[in-house]
Amino acid sequence: MKYNRNTIIPRKLDLRPILERKSCFLFGPRQTGKSTWLQQQFPDAHKIDLLESDIFLRYSATPQLLREEITDASQIVVIDEIQKLPNLLDEVHWLIERRKVRFVLTGSSARKLKRTGVNMLGGRARSRRMHPFVWAELGESFRLNEALCFGLMPSVVFSDSPYEDLRAYIGDYLTQEIAAEGVTRNLPAFSRFLEVAALGHGKMINFASVASDAQVSKSTVTNYYQVLEDTLLASHLQPWRRGKTRKAIQTPKIYLFDNGIAHALQGRKSLAPSSPEYGDAFESWIHHELRTWVDLRGAVDELTYWRSTSGFEVDFILNDEIAIEVKAKKIIAERDLRSLRAIAEEAPMRRHLMVCLEPVSRKVNGIEILRWNDFLQQLWAGKILA
Repeated sequence: MKYNRNTIIPRKLDLRPILERKSCFLFGPRQTGKSTWLQQQFPDAHKIDLLESDIFLRYSATPQLLREEITDASQIVVIDEIQKLPNLLDEVHWLIERRKVRFVLTGSSARKLKRTGVNMLGGRARSRRMHPFVWAELGESFRLNEALCFGLMPSVVFSDSPYEDLRAYIGDYLTQEIAAEGVTRNLPAFSRFLEVAALGHGKMINFASVASDAQVSKSTVTNYYQVLEDTLLASHLQPWRRGKTRKAIQTPKIYLFDNGIAHALQGRKSLAPSSPEYGDAFESWIHHELRTWVDLRGAVDELTYWRSTSGFEVDFILNDEIAIEVKAKKIIAERDLRSLRAIAEEAPMRRHLMVCLEPVSRKVNGIEILRWNDFLQQLWAGKILA
């Protein structure tokens, strides 16, 4: 890979406008760069890292120490891995209310916070998510084939052995997020489920099939998928339901947060161009770009997909306005545009886009056929919805 470990890559996330008025939760999977980025953005912040055992034990025994130590309201306070000590949020709440202190509270899992019913600060803090790198952050250093195969986690992008590091990441996830947090008592069953779920990366969920392959009950699979979402390893893409003529499938799709993680779980070390797997990876990567863009805007946008029972499918629909089909093809034929034409009959859309590998973007009877980097240029320049 053409990267240097010492290179500082600017991220698209910007918390400063939020922190002028409020505190902020910053969630994101491990190794997506939260701590490094916060150090770059707020070098003078007061930092508390709950991954350090002595610091964790200190505040666990005496949470009110936070109130006694934080006296300067002008200083931003960063607390890493807040889910490890949820009760500390009561002290955070007090400091926000009484002293107007601004916090950045990071976490690699929202599960413990949700399930313990802790103080989530009741609107006093916004929430943002840190994702792996996107195309607009890497710029000229971006390598499409490497991104599709090994993903875009910072620790992997800078790695000389990406597949080995991805497998190590999966092991850390199982031991630190699943076993250590007591998410399940049956780690072998969850491990089997995780490998089966990775085969469905970017596809509609078939609970019965996954349960059979993972050798667990259907109810257990439902719970395990919730674990993936709560621990930020995966997200659901909900179906679009506003069509007028064709009956639509109502099953959500599941996407792991990074192509590299999905492929490592599948045991895949390479992708052959023009293969079905390459096409799946290309679509999943575009989902990553769109999902990251939506999250950075503060969840004001809606991202869905549409598939009719008769077989038409549009990969992504943005805000009921933009229909986006994705194909890893260098030549787009008329038959490739059928689903975009079909959705035009279901509801009016402002734009119909085909994102592909063609060398030059063009337009055919109202459908924009966009080379992938032209599409991303528009997306990250804020022109997709303009």
